[in-house]
Amino acid sequence: MLHNLQQLLRYRPLIHSLVARELKARYRGSVLGFFWSFVNPLLLLLIYTFVFTVVLPGVHPADLEPFALFMFCGILPWTWFSSALLESSNVLIAGGNLIRKVLFPAEILPIVTVLAGLVHFGLGLPILAAFLVYYQVPVAPLDLAWFPVIVAVQLVLTLGLALMLSALTVHFRDVRDLLANLLTLWFFATPIIYALSQAPPGVRRLLNLNPFTHLAVSYQEVLFRPGPFTEWPRLLAVGAGALVTFAAGYFVFDRLRDTLAEEV
Repeated sequence: MLHNLQQLLRYRPLIHSLVARELKARYRGSVLGFFWSFVNPLLLLLIYTFVFTVVLPGVHPADLEPFALFMFCGILPWTWFSSALLESSNVLIAGGNLIRKVLFPAEILPIVTVLAGLVHFGLGLPILAAFLVYYQVPVAPLDLAWFPVIVAVQLVLTLGLALMLSALTVHFRDVRDLLANLLTLWFFATPIIYALSQAPPGVRRLLNLNPFTHLAVSYQEVLFRPGPFTEWPRLLAVGAGALVTFAAGYFVFDRLRDTLAEEV
């Protein structure tokens, strides 16, 4: 397992080229092309702004205004997380012609999917930044320094889950359908469309067991709420758990590696 992990460093040019190919293929044949990476989050934010200022005004606490922007701080990273897991669950089956080749490292495919999602997440950040400026939301530079740490923790957690799910789905095709429903439950169990403080104390204890709760709250504290970044102890705990998840995910993938080619 450690040897295979070390070998991944040799495949950086291959990973880079496959990520570029994935990004080009996603918008091939569309008129706007890569501009959809900016248009999609912009449209999403405008839709939420319309819903929560025109259709459902006043259904949230005043300290969460502008509420659409508060939601966007959580939905943007959630979109990366959920889409990466859903696509990774099917990536080995879709790329069966590649993993049947003896020298091709199969774990590159879910890694490419997660990194392509990271690029889309990064392309959505200018839209978020523009609206932070528009709504004059103050962002503390010291808090903002935690932003790369939050992204890194989410990246490691997503990679670990993606590796595990991609290998398991090859053997158990039901994982894809179960995952779609689980992610719906996971979304509502994460304080994205509501603040963690709004949940009753008993429910809040359960929500704190959700690792993405602390990622979402970390994004909200850094990007939306001025003041000291108080979520850092829980963020670092999630980071340690993310490393364990990555090791477990790669271990499962490595154990199933030899059977992947014959099962896809």
